Amino acid sequence: MSMKRTNVYADPEDLAIIKEAAARRGISEAEIIRQGIHLAAMANRVWDEPLFSRTFEGPGRTPSKEDVRNAVADSARGENGSGTAA
Repeated sequence: MSMKRTNVYADPEDLAIIKEAAARRGISEAEIIRQGIHLAAMANRVWDEPLFSRTFEGPGRTPSKEDVRNAVADSARGENGSGTAA
């Protein structure tokens, strides 16, 4: 992957933390900064599709503990009701 050089201003305290982390992890300061830029880019990315593009049938409310337990028990019993998954 090709890289492009850029200049940024950074807080001296942040740079000191990056320097210590780089020495502790055995990687370059530049690698930590690249990782930080990547995280910032991904956090601000606008996706073409929404995260949840499908809708699901349901009661329109958060299920109760009993609803969840019953659904899990029904699933564990399987469709044949024998107590083992089909």
